[in-house]
Amino acid sequence: MSSYRALPITMVETDVSFHKPRQQFKERVTLDDPAIEVMTDFTKVTAMSINPCANLEQTRERMISSGVHMLFVTNQYHEVMGLITVNDLTGPKPMQKISQSGGKMEELMVRDIMTPRLKLEALDLADVLKSRVGDLLETLKRMGRQHALVVEREAGSDKQIIRGVFSTTQLGKQLGQEVHSSHMAGNIAELASNA
Repeated sequence: MSSYRALPITMVETDVSFHKPRQQFKERVTLDDPAIEVMTDFTKVTAMSINPCANLEQTRERMISSGVHMLFVTNQYHEVMGLITVNDLTGPKPMQKISQSGGKMEELMVRDIMTPRLKLEALDLADVLKSRVGDLLETLKRMGRQHALVVEREAGSDKQIIRGVFSTTQLGKQLGQEVHSSHMAGNIAELASNA
């Protein structure tokens, strides 16, 4: 005779969703805190992605519903082909593509304006682990970017994998003030004095 029992069954209700991992960030940081404190860690949260054939309106909607300003562009094997940011959608890239190739705005796809993988720069996790928030701000300033990818090597192989991302939006939240890479040139000292 079995000592196991069947569990009660319930029906799935309307408007049900599912748990999504959420990373807990330190509420406030200073320029001297470890840079890792402000990294969105993809071992703790799910990286958001989109298909290269999605149109720009679908991409905008995906960013809004996900609460992100950057999406990885992935193929059917979930390999990163590039990335697209909110600045790609709202900046000059769409109009430049139309003037070069013709067509209409609603015909543009992610692949037309994304930054391809071959042009993506990244920081190594080993370097990030030895750096401070101020070092990260200096790096973003020099890159002139709002995002910086962080890569590491997969355990047991030599394959590179994207571990996380830094964003000026997250940095600003944790520093308690807005951070814009476009005007960070001389403002890191100013951020330090306000922290």
